[in-house]
Amino acid sequence: MAAPTVTASLHSTTCAPGAQMLLTVAYGDPDTKTVTVTLVVTDDQGNSSAPVTVSAVIDPPTLTVTDDSERTWTRVSDTGAVAVFRAVA
Repeated sequence: MAAPTVTASLHSTTCAPGAQMLLTVAYGDPDTKTVTVTLVVTDDQGNSSAPVTVSAVIDPPTLTVTDDSERTWTRVSDTGAVAVFRAVA
């Protein structure tokens, strides 16, 4: 299994107390796969339903943000490859 990758950057290297901090995280996992399952139901007379599909993500990465001051980091957005978190300095 390949290890997930991550890079992160803060919007500023200095923040005044009480100021908003934004953290941008780019991440990925080469092992993550999407699987699509298609289902068709057929009865004894040969009548079939329309196909129905569902998808699932296998081995999705999970992001956890902590810092040494125990701030609460709130996820602002997440595309599945880039996430933005916010905290107060």
